[in-house]
Amino acid sequence: MLRQGLLLLGVLLTFSISAQRNAPQPVPTSEEETKALAATITAADLKKHLTIISADDMEGRETGEPGQKKAAAYLKGEFARLGLPTIGENNGYFQTILFTRQKWNSIDLKHNGESLRHLWEFASAPSQNASREALDINELTFLGYGIDDPAYSDYASVGDLTGKSILIFAGEPRDVTGNNRITGSKENSDWGTSDEMKLKLAKQKGIATVFVIDPNFKESVRPIRQETLDGRMRMAEMKESDRQTANVVYLTPQLAKKIMGKKGKKVIKARKKLEKSGKLKPVTIPVDLKLTQTKTVTELVGENILGFVEGRDAELKDEVLVVSAHYDHVGMRGDNVFNGADDNGSGTSTILEVAEAFVKATEMGKGPRRSVLFLLVSGEEKGLLGSEYYASHPVFPLENTIADINVDMVGRVDEEHADDPYYIYVIGSNRLSTELHDINERMNKQYTKLELDYTYNAEDDPNRYYYRSDHYNFAVKGIPSVFFFNGTHADYHQDTDTVEKINFEKMERIGRLVFHTAWQLANQDRRIEVDVKR
Repeated sequence: MLRQGLLLLGVLLTFSISAQRNAPQPVPTSEEETKALAATITAADLKKHLTIISADDMEGRETGEPGQKKAAAYLKGEFARLGLPTIGENNGYFQTILFTRQKWNSIDLKHNGESLRHLWEFASAPSQNASREALDINELTFLGYGIDDPAYSDYASVGDLTGKSILIFAGEPRDVTGNNRITGSKENSDWGTSDEMKLKLAKQKGIATVFVIDPNFKESVRPIRQETLDGRMRMAEMKESDRQTANVVYLTPQLAKKIMGKKGKKVIKARKKLEKSGKLKPVTIPVDLKLTQTKTVTELVGENILGFVEGRDAELKDEVLVVSAHYDHVGMRGDNVFNGADDNGSGTSTILEVAEAFVKATEMGKGPRRSVLFLLVSGEEKGLLGSEYYASHPVFPLENTIADINVDMVGRVDEEHADDPYYIYVIGSNRLSTELHDINERMNKQYTKLELDYTYNAEDDPNRYYYRSDHYNFAVKGIPSVFFFNGTHADYHQDTDTVEKINFEKMERIGRLVFHTAWQLANQDRRIEVDVKR
């Protein structure tokens, strides 16, 4: 042990002396240099991090709960200790994510006292509407397309609409030649790409409800049906209290005709006149409608944590490798803490150690050529939400993201490998890039010599693990991704997943494999190639 320590010290001292020279320094390429960096990833340091992350006072790190906030503060502190730059919000390390679950308690539309069929005759998504008790509606104002634009306005000849409900068509107005009234061409304007602008405008005008006649109702209802029925947590762009849109109900053309009754002819006439002249004559429609929209909203705020090591090669540093792990778990059940030592305190601790190895290289003037983002996400246990948020709101362009290495559960041994703990399941490495697979194989053969088990990488794997961790939100965007996983065990998602059951020597070996694979990807001359058709 003493001889090994002296050898490591000698290599690191050589780095330090070399870094002080004035001439540009080469990236470490020798086996001894990369081994020295990898050797800074130790079982002792992994244990130190994981003991803190999976402690009872972290309360199981459930997204949005105090324990997750405390874990985030610790991880942020570690990135700050390493001297990583603040690239997150408010000059910090966080990327804040709002998660929401919205579920109808009661959704009902009555016409002349008769309940209509939700998702068949009308549709209303909980995420698009404020919760409110039964609203009696005795009048609708037909207002064309609900647009107010310098080139065209449906509001120009109508008075105060505060507290009233309007009926509009989906889409945008066109003239008799088929040209868009707003763009003057066949192209749509922003008003036609989504309903949000119309609903924000209606809210500003004080309108209570917007009823939309949707000729594509069968297609439009699909996402509303999914949201209404599945009850999952979803990303949200704003809190419920910050809602800026009027309530909205989508109608089939058949139902709209039924509701308009005799006034339907006047609406058709007004629409035809609009096409000819570009001016709308609003139509007042007496109705007997009763709309109920009451819902339950659950909101959680989580944080992704961003640790960034900038590349040293001016021509390659805009390319970014992501190394990811989720740090959330499932919280508490009564007084029982679900510590999540393996899931995924083990992966989180591994990322901290790999990040530190990259920082040491940078301090010696021999950092990676490409940039590396160490991404610790929350919301994984709610449906991969933290990584989904990053992939939808990337800090660095996805087209510049070369690969994702994801580490999720690497501290335990499953029954299949009880006789030899030094294995790891590798999932996804060849799904988009055979080169990623080959690099990982080569790094393992050269440095860590683990058993690489591809059982769960099979296309027909009934467990479908390829789709169940954070790498998938990168893979689905076409970014080569690899997922390291030790398999499940009796303590998975139980309050018995605790730190004393972790095999830290195994974690050390896996952490070093993650480092070597990341180091190769970040330093080779050519960007990794996507060569597998999806």
